[in-house]
Amino acid sequence: MPRIVTYNVHRCVGNDRRLDVPRIADVLATLQPDIVALQELDVGRARTNHVDQAHEIAERLRMVGHFHPAMRVEEELYGDAILTAYPETLIQTGPLPGHPRIAQLEPRGALWIEAEIEGSPVQVINTHLGLVPKEQQVQAACLAGPSWLEHPRFAGPRILLGDFNATATSVVYRTLAAKLEPARRLAPKKTPTATFPSPLPVLRIDHIFVSREIVVQDVFVPFDPPWRVASDHLPLVMDFTIAGSRG
Repeated sequence: MPRIVTYNVHRCVGNDRRLDVPRIADVLATLQPDIVALQELDVGRARTNHVDQAHEIAERLRMVGHFHPAMRVEEELYGDAILTAYPETLIQTGPLPGHPRIAQLEPRGALWIEAEIEGSPVQVINTHLGLVPKEQQVQAACLAGPSWLEHPRFAGPRILLGDFNATATSVVYRTLAAKLEPARRLAPKKTPTATFPSPLPVLRIDHIFVSREIVVQDVFVPFDPPWRVASDHLPLVMDFTIAGSRG
């Protein structure tokens, strides 16, 4: 059964303030994921020893990775990635708009791959929205529009996931839930899925949204001690099958 994970890795700096890229890969490996959407990765940045975190985690998981730098500071990059062991094609990467009246906010973006799963092409978009509600709403509206969720190629089995920095009561969540179904709502068994802050999670701000072709089997958050230290977020995990697949 395919398994997808979304995880904000906090530039691989844990709650113990230790920079540890292998630790992130190791905790992810315990989940045996097939697709991993990561947020807050550093690539070539002085503050994290110039490591290409996206590449190193992908190598350790024996996956192929695609990284999108939401922010560039000369040669230093910061952004999000999708890793997978499935046959895949990068479809699109791009920035998300900020709020026109709020300057100096951290740039945000999204990336989209097509993965072949159980004989079916599955569209997967990973994103990380801003911290300010008005900014988030502009970004969610962009995601919901013709460049992303309404793009002609974004069809068939579809998954949108990431760190939305917004709860299920927000305008952002309602905007995206009008286009795709929240996976947690479809899960046969309801379990706690708060992901932040990781030592004592109380907020559900990481989400997975799916189309009707994605048959959700389980949505859960691992609460084991290693996860509570590795990053300031916990990962959100979904097991699923694809309706009518040949797998």
